[in-house]
Order: sequence, then C-alpha cells, then structure tokens
Amino acid sequence: MTLRARLQALSPREQRSLALLASALGLVVVWLIAVAPALNALEESSQRRAQLTQQHAQLLGLQAKAQSLQKQTPLSRDEALRRLQSTMLTPGMQLNVQGERVSLQLKAVPASALAQWLTQARTQAQALPLEAHLTRNASASASARTSANNNAPAASTVVWDGHLVMRLPSRNTTP
Repeated sequence: MTLRARLQALSPREQRSLALLASALGLVVVWLIAVAPALNALEESSQRRAQLTQQHAQLLGLQAKAQSLQKQTPLSRDEALRRLQSTMLTPGMQLNVQGERVSLQLKAVPASALAQWLTQARTQAQALPLEAHLTRNASASASARTSANNNAPAASTVVWDGHLVMRLPSRNTTP
C-alpha cells in the first residue's frame, strides 16, 4: 500500500491531526533554518556595535592625545632635564644623566609607580624611551603580597628591577 492510499484510508479526524502535525513540523524547520539564525545575528550585531562604539571612543581619545603631543612646543634639553628631575621619583628609582640620555635605575619599583613616572616623563619632559631592560622581582612581589592586607589583589603588587634609557630633546631645540 502506498503512502497516498494509507492517508486516504485514515479518518478525516486523523487526516486533520496529521496535517496539523506536518504544519507544526514545517514551522519548527522554518524557525530553525531561517528565523533563529537571523535573530542570533541581530543580537550579535547589537553587541558588536557596542564594542565598536567603545573602540571608536578609545581611538578618538588616543587621536586627541597624539594631536596634543604633536602640538606641544619642543623643550630645550635643559628645560626637559629640569622637568624630568622634578618628576616624583619613588623609592627604588635613581636618575642618572648621560649627555642626551637619561638612565633610570629601578630596584623593586611597583608597576603602577613606574607607569605613572613614564607618563609624566613623556608628557612633561618630552623624554622618549630608547631601551628598557626590566625583570619582574618575584621575591619583592611575594613579600609585598604577604605584608599587604588580605583584601588587596595580588596583581597590584608586581614590582620591577632593571633600567630604562630615555632620550631628551636635542640641545639645539629652543622653547
């Protein structure tokens, strides 16, 4: 007996039930193939748009910072050196001037303090880093973690040893 003959042999109520079941199955297939992927793509695009908007804002901030650095008037070497020496050195930092270069010796300097000093050196004294030889001081990090209170995160106690070489503006630059 063929499928068509079997369907015609069913009662009208059973035929309607099978038609309803086939329609429901068709709707599920359409949902899974066409509608659900489209909804997922729409949701992901909203999230991606938010990420791109955030990245765009960060890039605009970096662009503004770069433009402000480009617009700065060049400092003389002496003025740059004076400003660099007036930056707040933390314990463990020692500044040595060697002609057009400045060497910064580091001994157990917290990462946050080093980052802050580098920012000050770049913006205030227009000093550019040439070399960096840094090593993470594991023993100082461990002792800082044990001496810190238990509420402080361990990542905030990273300390560095080593030295940095920075270049000052050239001597012939006038303010």
